[in-house]
Amino acid sequence: MSTSAPTESPESKELSLVGKVELRIALVDSDTKLESILKTYLPPLLLKLASDYISVRNKVISICQHINTRIKPQWVLRSFLQIVDSFVYLFVLLENTQNQQSIKLPVAALLNQFKDNDNALIRHFDLLYIQQGIDRIATNDRLSLLPTLIRGLHSNYDESITHAASLFNVLLKILHSVSLPTRGSADDVAIRAKVGLSESTEDADFVATWLGKLILFNINQAGAKRCPGLSVEDCSFLQVHGRKDTWLPNAGGGMNLIETKVVAARFLSSGAFIDPERFLPALFASADPNSRLSDIGDDILKRAASSVSLEDRAFLEKLFVIYLGTRGAEGSLPARAPLQIKILALLSRSKLSSSFISQSIQIVREGLDPEIETGNGNVGPSKQGLEASKLRGQVFAFTNWLARISSPEDIRAFAPHLVFQLRDYIESQGWPRVQTDGSRPSAADLSSRSYGYESIGLLAAACPDSILLESNLDILRWLFSSLAADPSSSDISISIEQALGSVLGAFGQQLDPELENALTSLLLRQMTLRPGEADGPQFEIIRSTRYVAVRFANRCLTYGNVTARWMNLLAIGGDANDRSEVKEEGKKGLDPYWYRMSNPLKGSLATNDDSSHNPRYDFPAFSDLVEKLFGPGAEWDVQRAQGTPFSLPDAYNPAISFCRSILLHHALSSIEKAPDVNAGWERNIDALVANDEESRTCLKNYMRSILTTDRRSRQALQIYLAASFRSVTDHIGKDSNRSGESIIELASLCPDSALDELTMNISHLQTSILSIQKPIRDTATRVFGILASREQCSEEIVHGMLNTFNQKIQHWRQAIGTDVLQVHGALLATAYYISRLTYRGRKCLKHVDELRVTLVTALLDIMSDSRDKSLLGAAVVAFADLCLSGTVLPDRIPPPHSMSVVLQKLKELAKNGDEKAIVALGNLAMQCEEVKSEASTLDKIIQMLYDLQDVRQPEVQFAIGSSLAGAAVGWRSKSLIATLDIDGPLPQTPKRETTFAKMFDKVLSDCRTTKPALRQASVIWLLCLVQYCGHLEDAQIRLRQCQSAFKGFLSDRESLNQESASRGLTLVYEKGSRSLKDDLIRDLVGSFTGTSAGLAGNVSEETQLFEPGALPTGEGSVTTYKDIMSLASEVGDPGLVYRFMSLASNNAIWSSRAAFGRFGLSNILSDSSVDGYLAQNPKLYPALFRYRFDPNTNVRQSMNDIWNALVKDPALIIARHFDSIIDDLLKNILGKEWRVRQASCAAIADLVQGRPLEQYEKYLSQIWTVTFKVCDDIKDSVRIAAMSLAKVLTGVLTRSLEAADSSTHSANKMLKEVVPFLLSPSGLESSAKEVQAFALFTLLQIIKSSHGRTLRPFVPNLVGHLLALLSSLEPAEVNYIHMNAGQYDLTTQQIDDARLNSVRGSPMMEAIERCLDILDDETMVALCPSLENAIKTAIGLPSKVGSTRVLVSLSTRHNYIFKKYADQFLRLVRKQVLDRNETVSSSYAVGCGYLARLASEGEILNLVKYCQELYFDSDDDRHRSIAGDIIYAFSKNAADRFNSIASDVLPFVFIAKHDASERVKDFFQDTWNENVGGARAVLLYLKEIINLGTLHLDSPRWSVKHTSALAIADVVDSSGSEISDSSAQVMWPALEKAAGGKTWEGKETVLQGLVRFVKISNILSLDEDIAKQIQTIILRESKRNNPGYRRHALVCLGDFVDLQRTADLFSQVYSITEPVIMQALVSSDEMDVDSVSKDHSSKLLTEISLANALGTLMKSIHPQVQSEPALVASLSQSLDLLAKAMSVNGSRAILDSIYDAEKGLLERLAAQYQTSLTGPLEDVLVGYVQTMFTPHDRVEQTRMKAAEASIAMAPLARKSPRIALVLQSAIADARREERSVSIQHCLDRAQKALEV
Repeated sequence: MSTSAPTESPESKELSLVGKVELRIALVDSDTKLESILKTYLPPLLLKLASDYISVRNKVISICQHINTRIKPQWVLRSFLQIVDSFVYLFVLLENTQNQQSIKLPVAALLNQFKDNDNALIRHFDLLYIQQGIDRIATNDRLSLLPTLIRGLHSNYDESITHAASLFNVLLKILHSVSLPTRGSADDVAIRAKVGLSESTEDADFVATWLGKLILFNINQAGAKRCPGLSVEDCSFLQVHGRKDTWLPNAGGGMNLIETKVVAARFLSSGAFIDPERFLPALFASADPNSRLSDIGDDILKRAASSVSLEDRAFLEKLFVIYLGTRGAEGSLPARAPLQIKILALLSRSKLSSSFISQSIQIVREGLDPEIETGNGNVGPSKQGLEASKLRGQVFAFTNWLARISSPEDIRAFAPHLVFQLRDYIESQGWPRVQTDGSRPSAADLSSRSYGYESIGLLAAACPDSILLESNLDILRWLFSSLAADPSSSDISISIEQALGSVLGAFGQQLDPELENALTSLLLRQMTLRPGEADGPQFEIIRSTRYVAVRFANRCLTYGNVTARWMNLLAIGGDANDRSEVKEEGKKGLDPYWYRMSNPLKGSLATNDDSSHNPRYDFPAFSDLVEKLFGPGAEWDVQRAQGTPFSLPDAYNPAISFCRSILLHHALSSIEKAPDVNAGWERNIDALVANDEESRTCLKNYMRSILTTDRRSRQALQIYLAASFRSVTDHIGKDSNRSGESIIELASLCPDSALDELTMNISHLQTSILSIQKPIRDTATRVFGILASREQCSEEIVHGMLNTFNQKIQHWRQAIGTDVLQVHGALLATAYYISRLTYRGRKCLKHVDELRVTLVTALLDIMSDSRDKSLLGAAVVAFADLCLSGTVLPDRIPPPHSMSVVLQKLKELAKNGDEKAIVALGNLAMQCEEVKSEASTLDKIIQMLYDLQDVRQPEVQFAIGSSLAGAAVGWRSKSLIATLDIDGPLPQTPKRETTFAKMFDKVLSDCRTTKPALRQASVIWLLCLVQYCGHLEDAQIRLRQCQSAFKGFLSDRESLNQESASRGLTLVYEKGSRSLKDDLIRDLVGSFTGTSAGLAGNVSEETQLFEPGALPTGEGSVTTYKDIMSLASEVGDPGLVYRFMSLASNNAIWSSRAAFGRFGLSNILSDSSVDGYLAQNPKLYPALFRYRFDPNTNVRQSMNDIWNALVKDPALIIARHFDSIIDDLLKNILGKEWRVRQASCAAIADLVQGRPLEQYEKYLSQIWTVTFKVCDDIKDSVRIAAMSLAKVLTGVLTRSLEAADSSTHSANKMLKEVVPFLLSPSGLESSAKEVQAFALFTLLQIIKSSHGRTLRPFVPNLVGHLLALLSSLEPAEVNYIHMNAGQYDLTTQQIDDARLNSVRGSPMMEAIERCLDILDDETMVALCPSLENAIKTAIGLPSKVGSTRVLVSLSTRHNYIFKKYADQFLRLVRKQVLDRNETVSSSYAVGCGYLARLASEGEILNLVKYCQELYFDSDDDRHRSIAGDIIYAFSKNAADRFNSIASDVLPFVFIAKHDASERVKDFFQDTWNENVGGARAVLLYLKEIINLGTLHLDSPRWSVKHTSALAIADVVDSSGSEISDSSAQVMWPALEKAAGGKTWEGKETVLQGLVRFVKISNILSLDEDIAKQIQTIILRESKRNNPGYRRHALVCLGDFVDLQRTADLFSQVYSITEPVIMQALVSSDEMDVDSVSKDHSSKLLTEISLANALGTLMKSIHPQVQSEPALVASLSQSLDLLAKAMSVNGSRAILDSIYDAEKGLLERLAAQYQTSLTGPLEDVLVGYVQTMFTPHDRVEQTRMKAAEASIAMAPLARKSPRIALVLQSAIADARREERSVSIQHCLDRAQKALEV
């Protein structure tokens, strides 16, 4: 029975397997085998850690420990000593054992196992070996791990943070080995997929996020667990959870943190990440203090900024968390200040950021106090100095942003908190004065304080309900107090004013009464504060707040607030220290129009048709206003005693005027005749009161009613009159006469009883009547006349005053100085008194008649005899007033005066333009009876007035017209409406029956005259008659004639006549009946449109066409009227002509004459038929809109006036009729009349500006089309207008191009039309410079503004044209200067350099670069032919240089799409590089260099071959320079490609760098130096250089041949100190060939190279034949007769024979040198002349040759190879020549050469002869001793050489007493005479050498 073996358990099996692996590992005896075993078994071994049996797991762990021991690096200590110059240094180096470090682990398999296995223990050991093995594997193996490593990294983090930290650490190590491709290349685009980031966005986000945290990571303090921006957990993760050596570069496996951050940033900038993923990390990097990081971060941000939405809540939350940190001790710290600044800049661009209320508040709180504990319970990093200042500034900017864009709900939530914090911050600095330690506050503190004030203002304005509009106005009071008392700086005050300006608008709403009262009190208090005063116990006022206060009063308080108006008056009457703006603001506050403009209604109120009646605009009550200003207790209480001075005198009379306007406005409003509130509101009131009879009647009724029914109003009127009277009597302020005029005006409107109180104080007027100020006298005298003539006036007081006046008058002849002025007042006062008595019917008083006679007599006496203009004027005025009242009648002139004399005197004055005299004549005529006799007084006076026609002053003619009207109809003339200044009926004048009719007919007849003066006078008189008498029947029946007369003046050359006629036509139309109006219209239209020359007038023989010396200019205003007619015709309503006619007035006279002033344009067009017509017939708007832009100034102004009058809301009307307007303009822009075309251009330009594109988008194509046509108009002004329109359209186009995708289609359509036009002969190629400039500007704007996809189709055409235009648009002056450069002390190169710089900075080049930036593959295909054509056809330098820059740009910035075309353009540019202009040629050479970057290797070799052909084969010397330029550009701009073919190009460079031309040589020399490491590098290319040089030694071109020879010689010099035998064999044939031939300049270099070749090589011993050839060559060259060359050849011969110590060449050398020496000695006395050599004269050249020959001769004596007889013979021959030379020419050069040669010779002899010297040799050496110290005057250097030679002689002298004796004697003699200490020492050494 058999028994089976026991079954092995699973545990045993696993242990057995593990044991076998352990055994295999244990038996391994080498690292290689261990590596192999681990590669196979380590991953599966680790899988056993997942075994169910603990014994197996323990066994595996045990084996792992063993493995760790085998593979773990052991660090050993090695030290060594290094001794240098007796100093000992100890170096202790830690060196890793190389063999153990080389064991590679199966990292890839372990990583895959980690990713695929979930067991924590397996993963732990996998990571352990991955971390150990990652540094041991090759770079390629590391990079292959990236996809696997990144895959699922996000999930690994969720599973185990510790494992993820280790993996991320491995990732960072691998990144150090990653070589990133060029940005934008295909490899860069593919890298995302290559590294595995494209598979999972979560993994990509994870890697980008942690790379960003790595950039933030920075623990500076020992023991710190977190850092700004990162939590404890984040920092632990980056430190691989406790590995302290993670960031220690010197530790095993440690990394450099800075370098790792830079690597991470570069990886982020690659195509591995998309912009949203890398934005935050880039933001972190940009704020890093390390510029290497910040530069990368900034670059990424520029590209990624557009990809991130700042309205993404999740993104904003991340920003806030990074900025503020997170809560708790484990949370992250707030970011560093630079990063916080950048985050705030982003938040300040996000509207959604305002919804993060708590975070925003925390940011502001921490920004204001950098030391505050953060909201998360952590103390943020300290921020001090400039850093804190910048951050605080950004915090304030963020605060301002919040205030501007936050929603009302958000504002209400955080604004109060922020304002409190900001205020607390300012007060913490000290308020209102900054608290310092005596030092001046820092600029940073002051800047923050300014920001604080501004921010408070913005926040308070944004949330007024909870901050500003509180009952005590705390914030507003605080800001006012700050402005008044904060002395920090002027900038601070500006900021406070800005803050107050911000909150100003918050009070614009309707305030509740309590708040308005509080604000009023506050502002009034501010108006009364003065600098230097104390505002309570807290602070002193240092700055006035009046300007801000009055602004608040004008903007925040209603117009009806009387206290606000009082503040305006306080501003007007301010002191001298007030700014002028204060007074201006005060005046604006009183003007209701300015008030409304400053306070427009908002919201629904603004669109309300009845918005002008808004309570905010209500006028102040007259009663309240008067009581506030002049009532009891007021500043100007009129109840004060007479003479008591008032404060604020400058504001008193403005207050009187304002009250008067308010009173009259209320009065006119009650009868619904108040004028509209506009800029001319006050002037319109004046015109109504002065000229409108109906208005005056209604005003009188209103005044009567308030005096009888309204006690408060009656009292207010009494106070106002008293205040006005007080101004006149007390002379308060300036223009106090205006207050008197108010009394006069109201006296004519109010019942007489209103003057009772003033009458009681009439005596106070006497001082004013006798004042020295004429305006006061004029006013006071009229007031006196009004009051004194009343029955209620005290006769006693009046008589007393009259007696005083009469005494003054009676003594008028004796009056001088101020007495004359008093007489003036007395005359007027008395005359006004008598005339008012007459008006009142009281002329029968007892004293009146006597007083009248006395006064009239005095007046006539003064008029006759006085020469004082003042008195004469007063007399005429008084006489005229007496005549008007009927006090003086023509038949009651007191003797001895007569009427004829009076009339003659008045006529004389009138002819001089005295209007007072003219008025007097008119008033006198009013009192004349109408009789049939032609000699009547009335007719005489009227004729006198007619005779004044020659007075060429328009104002005078208007006065005459008024006087004629008065003379014709008396008080029925409306010119006298406002003349009667008392409450009473109109006076009666003699009846008129025929005078008016005759006068009218006479004036109408005169209107047809041709005399210019009479024509102007007649039209003005006719205008006055129609204006003042047109209501009378005699005028009504002549209206048709008036129209005809006026019509004839419309074409007059005098503009005043035209405008007078225009106004007359308007009056004729207004005063006619309906049927008459229709007839007038037909007549006027016929005269305009008929064929007869109705407007031209009649020309007779007496017609004066031109005044002497003057010619008419322009078309006058007739154009205006024709166009008005045309406008009316277009509209179809000729009746509009009359309404528009009076608007055509441009003369200033109309604004100065109230009688003709209009009551606002609205009154002219107030006829309901006009409004109804416009509503039903909108055809007026298109035509009127076009006429507003007429070229004629008058037409334009008139049409604008009409437009402004008709159109109350231009925006609404234009929007409503936009289509009809633009259709009309597009039709007329191509019309027949140039004026219409020009006006249409301007109108279209105005119409499209500022309007949404959608409104006119459908017309754009048509507009561009017609614009292009008109740009070529025959009329210059039309072309200019068209160009202006084109510029506007360009702006529209650029805005459309800048718009979003919605406008792409329209932009494309526009570009298809615009670009070809701009490039056409009508655009850039136009002959007109202005058109060229516009076209260029437009094109550049298009290129700059367009999106890439929009512009891309046009790029090929644009680039080609722009390149051509670079030359065509260059000023012609440049070419002229280039051709005549010498005349301007310039070179053509300097000019070309300037042209080159201009091209580089040209806007066109920028545009071209922009075009290139948007290229794609498809566009590149189209660009190539265009660019090729541009290069081929380019003519000027700018175009050629620009073409090169395009190629450079394409080769560098767009290489990935241009690469395939590089060969094509490189071939093209090779042809262009031979341009005659050096600058252009050099530019093309640079282009070749850049193109070589992308060209194929074959094409590059062709380029090099082409350069060699240029250099070696061309007959043009310039071509060698061009070849050098190309090669240098190639090496500089395509270095990697150059190095790849170095063996093909560097031999050529080496040859060419020896060119004789310095320019050519420099190019090749620089190329060689920049691409070769050292001189011996030539050996790398030895064969190539020798072959190339040898090849061209046979060149027919001497320059090439010589260059090759020099290069071959330089090969020897560059070979170092020794040449190998093989190299020598290569060099010798080339050297032999180079040394052949005739001599040439520089050949000595070749000979010297040959000698050096012999010296540093073994060539002589290698081949005897070569040695002989070399000897032959050197001897041959030494025999050359060229003096310049021979001197070098002799030196080379000497060096050569010196090397030949084993050969006796003395005889050959002697045969060569002896003739030279003898020839030199013979020619030593010859005249010194220039030699062939450039460096030396012939004499010096001879000396050098002689010296070299003597030296060479002595070097040829070799004692070791010569027998003694031969040696003696050689020495003797040499001595003989030496002696001769020294005796004939003992120059320094010769002696130096002799002594040097002697020294060498004697040293050789001393070495050869060790025994005593005797016989001939001794004799010869004695001779040498005798030549050592010659009697010549020698320089110190020569004497030193002689002494050194004597030292060399000493060893020989010791072997011969005779020589020693001679030498000793010579040394002693020389020592005795020697002065140089150094030579003395040398001689002493020689002496000692003899004694040894």
